[in-house]
Amino acid sequence: MIYKIRLDSIKLFGYHGVQQHEKDYGQEFLIDCHLDVEAGSEDTIDSTVSYALVADEIERVATKQRFDLIETLAQECLSAVLELDPRIIRTTITVHKPNAPLSQSFGDVSVTVSGARGD
Repeated sequence: MIYKIRLDSIKLFGYHGVQQHEKDYGQEFLIDCHLDVEAGSEDTIDSTVSYALVADEIERVATKQRFDLIETLAQECLSAVLELDPRIIRTTITVHKPNAPLSQSFGDVSVTVSGARGD
């Protein structure tokens, strides 16, 4: 059975960006992770993928490393999540940068990357 698991708007603080003030002071990022999981039908955590572990892994990547591009952050999160558990078939990661350094008024800046096991 294939399940879709969604973690939306994981709120993290990181030091990602090309401008020096982003590297020095950091900012908030929101990360969405959507998973396709091949899981069993038993009513136990062992029959699926723990979304808590997925969130922990995304937090580890986003807070322990620094990237110039949110594209790279998204790709690194994707790779780390796909490696977590062989039952994860496909993942989509979206990194939102709500405080991106733009002079225009905007609602959101985001990058999305998708990948499957074996890509």
